[in-house]
Amino acid sequence: MNEVDFLVIGSGSGLDVANAAANRGQSVAVVEKGPLGGTCLNRGCIPSKRLLYHADVLETVERAGEFDIDVEVNGVEFADIVRKVNEDVESDSESIRDGLRSSSRHDLYEGEGQFVDDRTVEVVSGADEGEQIRAETVLIAAGTRPSVPDIDGIDDVDFLTSTEALQLEAPPDHLVIVGGGYIAAELGHFFGTFGSDVTIIGRRPNLLPEADEEIAQAFTERYADRFTVHTGHAATAVSEDDGTITVEAKPYEYGDDSGVKNEGGVTVPGDELLVAAGRRPNTDLLNLDATGVETDDRGFVDTDEYLRTTADGVWALGDIVGEYLLKHSANHEAQAVARNLFGDGFEPVDYTAMPFAVFASPEVAGVGAREEELRAAGREYATRTYQFDKTARGSAMNADGFLKAIIDLDGEILGCHIMGPEASDLIQEVVVAMKAGSGTVQDIRESVHIHPALSEVVQRGFSGQFSRGDSGHSH
Repeated sequence: MNEVDFLVIGSGSGLDVANAAANRGQSVAVVEKGPLGGTCLNRGCIPSKRLLYHADVLETVERAGEFDIDVEVNGVEFADIVRKVNEDVESDSESIRDGLRSSSRHDLYEGEGQFVDDRTVEVVSGADEGEQIRAETVLIAAGTRPSVPDIDGIDDVDFLTSTEALQLEAPPDHLVIVGGGYIAAELGHFFGTFGSDVTIIGRRPNLLPEADEEIAQAFTERYADRFTVHTGHAATAVSEDDGTITVEAKPYEYGDDSGVKNEGGVTVPGDELLVAAGRRPNTDLLNLDATGVETDDRGFVDTDEYLRTTADGVWALGDIVGEYLLKHSANHEAQAVARNLFGDGFEPVDYTAMPFAVFASPEVAGVGAREEELRAAGREYATRTYQFDKTARGSAMNADGFLKAIIDLDGEILGCHIMGPEASDLIQEVVVAMKAGSGTVQDIRESVHIHPALSEVVQRGFSGQFSRGDSGHSH
């Protein structure tokens, strides 16, 4: 039995807390079953966004004719692109591994960890199988994995998750995607730009259902122009024959009479199937009962406002707590846990103004409340939309998109939602105003914005007349 001061399961954002412990002279153990660096570095946001940038470059070239520039693409080394990105990711992961192995303040245990007693973990597989570690403080940061829905025949076909899709060295002829969220949107853009026919099947009425409804509707329309999109459909069966995968999907309704409807439906063949139907927490792999950590009805670790679990001395952060499945949220939680563990007192995690971005084409980003949430809550609010092409820069770019600002009747910013070029960057001004400024439209209205730049979309979106969401009156 090895005893340490601090133990973390997972090597993503949890490493930040482990390093903080080590810097304070504590003995630290890290248990990791996969490549070092966590999901974001190895199977998520880093390789996907690096690959997506290649798609963005190609899309820019293909749009050159809009600007009276005659160019052609003579070739695309797709396999080289994928290999280079994955090699770089592997190199970064290996650097983290080497750093931990060479550290006198960290002990790295490679393999799957499971609890066997209070704050006691055994490595049950991998290079360090059989090792047991007990710690005064344990941090669970073991993340999530792709969720595979219960589709008839799914276990009998060779399907992809995002992990495998990011390693394909040739674009499929016809990629069928089950799921309509972030991953579906981004990988649809990536493979579609490089020549794949793409069909997306999603249960919700719109793609990107977590976005504001007006944004989601507009995005779905754009994607329906690019790809074959079957929203409001649930995949019910899948089969494979001679290299062709066929997906059967039936209409799906939400509400009081929710569920699959047997009438109608679509049949979609393709040579690759990508299941992008969300993610599930890795809590079922950890034997949490052995240490008294409880989970919620979705399987995520149950924590208080400080990210303490139901077990003494055990904390959790990142995707496995299910608050926001975003890397920047996990980094934010890591800072909070470090403060609470090593600071003078406890401070709740502040999720105010937690933004998201979807690196599709068009880009989508948002922060704060969605209009439909405010409407359902009966809260008074006002909105204003502003088109990209009404700014000088947006017009020069032939930019298709808009910003939607949502405020209360006193001018407090309640939310902002953007679809269009550089949305992931433009949303940051609103985040800063909500988080670090007064939180009102004055933060944006009174700031000097460069002209002509896309930031004027934000400036003008928060200036001028707003319309009351409940009655249509001006504000």
